[in-house]
Amino acid sequence: MQLEGIDHVAIGVRDVEQSAKWYLEVLGFERLHAGVWNGVPTFVGKGNTGIALFPASPDAKSTHSGHRDLRILHLAFRANRQNFLAAQRELRKRGIKFEFSDHEISHSIYFRDPDGHQLEITTYDLK
Repeated sequence: MQLEGIDHVAIGVRDVEQSAKWYLEVLGFERLHAGVWNGVPTFVGKGNTGIALFPASPDAKSTHSGHRDLRILHLAFRANRQNFLAAQRELRKRGIKFEFSDHEISHSIYFRDPDGHQLEITTYDLK
């Protein structure tokens, strides 16, 4: 399989709109995929770089111990259709379980690394 790079990083935030505004103003990002999924997640980014902002639990707390409730939720890699299918074959071959999800504008597979971090491979090539 050959991946094209990181598609987006998903993070939990206290206030989605406030965070989106910050990324737009501070980093010069733009809103991406507006009008999809009823705003959850809210995507911001520039070019091929995206951040998916998810609302954190109302009681979420951030700590300095390294264990955080406000955290990165998953790391997503972008692939073309051919490599998206190759990734599934490779994961099956290695006995790594994954879940498929149809996101209307993209298809994704989700799986975990050895430490339990959720990873995603996504394709926008739905042909």
